[in-house]
Amino acid sequence: MEPEKPSFFSTRYIKFLGGRNTFFTLIMLLLIGLVIMIYDKISFIFVPLTVFLGNVILPIILAVIVYYLLRPILRLLERIKIPRVWGILIIFLALIGLVTLLVFLVFPFLKAQSTKLVAEFPGYFIQLINSLDTFLRTSIVSDYYSQIETQVNTILKDLPTEIGEFIQSTVTGIATGISSIVGVLTSFILAIVTVPFIVFYLLKDGEKLPKFVMKLFPPRMRDDLQSVFHDIDKQISSYIQGQILVSMCIGFMIFIGFSIIGMDYAFLLGVIASVTSVVPYLGPVIAITPAAIIALVTSPFMLVKLAVVWTIVQLVEGKFISPQIMGKSLHVHPITIIFVLITSGSLFGVPGVILGIPGYAILKVIISHFYTLFKRRYNKYEPVIENHYEYTNNKVD
Repeated sequence: MEPEKPSFFSTRYIKFLGGRNTFFTLIMLLLIGLVIMIYDKISFIFVPLTVFLGNVILPIILAVIVYYLLRPILRLLERIKIPRVWGILIIFLALIGLVTLLVFLVFPFLKAQSTKLVAEFPGYFIQLINSLDTFLRTSIVSDYYSQIETQVNTILKDLPTEIGEFIQSTVTGIATGISSIVGVLTSFILAIVTVPFIVFYLLKDGEKLPKFVMKLFPPRMRDDLQSVFHDIDKQISSYIQGQILVSMCIGFMIFIGFSIIGMDYAFLLGVIASVTSVVPYLGPVIAITPAAIIALVTSPFMLVKLAVVWTIVQLVEGKFISPQIMGKSLHVHPITIIFVLITSGSLFGVPGVILGIPGYAILKVIISHFYTLFKRRYNKYEPVIENHYEYTNNKVD
């Protein structure tokens, strides 16, 4: 038998680096970098695609959120032998009635409180500044505060001129950017108008979409794809339905608590808390800020009562509501959630903050499935599963 000829991959240095796999990995990374560089040079070609996605992504996201909120109701109607199309029509009629009720009964009261708060909030803020000024003048840091106050007064002397220049530049910017504002407003209105149509077809045919996508792949991949789609669907539905229910509970408890302690604008502050609580961890901080300013200006004792109400709400939400509604569906550590929110907010702004957690959950599902497939291929100790989808369901059950 002839001795095996030495090759490039049999050298000690290449073996030390990992052999053939490392070499191919480096080539793949080089190709990815080359693709990114080429894309950066010809990115103008994809501008129409970017514009299309920018106009389509908002109504699709809104429609998906509404779809996951309405799907359990539709399934409940189907269980009582109501056809799917008729169930969708019943849901739409109920939604129209609910929106009409909110517009005629709740919205006027909410608008009145919002207008009053906007008109009085500058007074609250000025009163808070005056109280803080009085406190600092009589505190142990009064000497340092006097030095800072001198610098502040110097800044305030030049403030009217700077404000005039700022207003002038702002008006000029608004005048030049009015077309873009109209374009954004038009896109938003079109998105709101198209959402009901997208929701209708999602409710009607949405469950057929994964099956259609799986038919595009080879049969041997369909079990794994079915498992991926099932887990993604479970993650998204659990997050959207759970987060909306938790936010509504928080807003209701805030309204009840603030009404008991006699806080002004209790209903409006409850609505603000409900809306901002959609964003974990960061939302409650945003919601408590206006309430804390109003309480601090009203009286120190009101601030103490506010702290008690807020603590009780957070304890009830953290110990009872969220574990019962959300459970452990996302399996995401709180520190990870904070970093995801910061990163997604820095990259994509407010939409990134809202969609960062479900996007991370979807990405985590995909990566975990690919990692499982990788282990099954290269690890001889990993058990071979014929039907991963059935295995996952049995494991969950």
